[in-house]
Amino acid sequence: MKQRLNIQELEPNAYKAILEISKYLGETALSNNSKNLIKIRASQINTCAYCIEMHTAEALKNGEKQNRIFALSAWKESPLFSEKEKALLAATDEITQISNNGLTEDTFQKLKEYFTDNEIAQIIIQIGEINIWNRIAISTQMFHATSNVL
Repeated sequence: MKQRLNIQELEPNAYKAILEISKYLGETALSNNSKNLIKIRASQINTCAYCIEMHTAEALKNGEKQNRIFALSAWKESPLFSEKEKALLAATDEITQISNNGLTEDTFQKLKEYFTDNEIAQIIIQIGEINIWNRIAISTQMFHATSNVL
């Protein structure tokens, strides 16, 4: 299979705007660990193989433990994640699957226990940003175009 479209070439201004959001998020106070958990978890929910592969490698490079990555899809039951991380992951699940119930009040209040309002805003933007990339990668079949396996 080959890539359907190259959005970077077809819509360079839009692509550049998304890259600017990514650049901004790279400079926020959120820890690399938090950013990596958001990116991997949202990509799992969206079944974006391209982004799972990319962000898992990035997380490992940043010091994340393999067993935590392996357990990420079952984070609710896993003792490997702190309560702060579970609040972050709950928000990731709920915002990524926004049509289910939105960001619930319970999850929002849990976020407020561990994060400032500015950090919560950054978390919401980070979740939105990875969802944009997931949708681009899946819709254009980016993984299929770059993989030697498929």
